[in-house]
Amino acid sequence: MATHKFIGTQGEQQALQYLLKQRYQLVKKNWRYKHLEVDLIMKDGAQLVFVEVKTRSSGSFGLPYEAVNWQKQRKLSQAATIYIRQHQYEGEIRFDVVSIFANKDQSYDIRHIKDAFWPRYS
Repeated sequence: MATHKFIGTQGEQQALQYLLKQRYQLVKKNWRYKHLEVDLIMKDGAQLVFVEVKTRSSGSFGLPYEAVNWQKQRKLSQAATIYIRQHQYEGEIRFDVVSIFANKDQSYDIRHIKDAFWPRYS
C-alpha cells in the first residue's frame, strides 16, 4: 500500500475512534455512489453527520482541513443528497471535517470541525 494511502486509512481509523468516544454512532464507513464517496456517515443524537477525514504527515501541503476546498465540498454535498434520497432521510444533517496530523512518533493531533461548511446549491 502506498504511504499516503496507509496514512489516509490510519487517519480514518483515528477519526472513527475519536468520534465514537464522543458518543457518535457509526452509520456507514466509506459510503460510495459511482465516483462520490463519504468517509464516515455518523449520527450525533438525531443529526445525520457527513464526515470528511483529511490526514497529513507533513505541513508541506498545508493543514489537512485546508484540502476540503469548494470542489470537495460540492462532491460531499452531492453524495449526501444521493444518500438522503436513497434512504428517505428527513431529519437534520450537517457536514463535519476531521483534520488529522500524523506525527512521526505514531501519535495523532485531531481537530474536529463541526458544521465545517454549508452546501452551495448553484
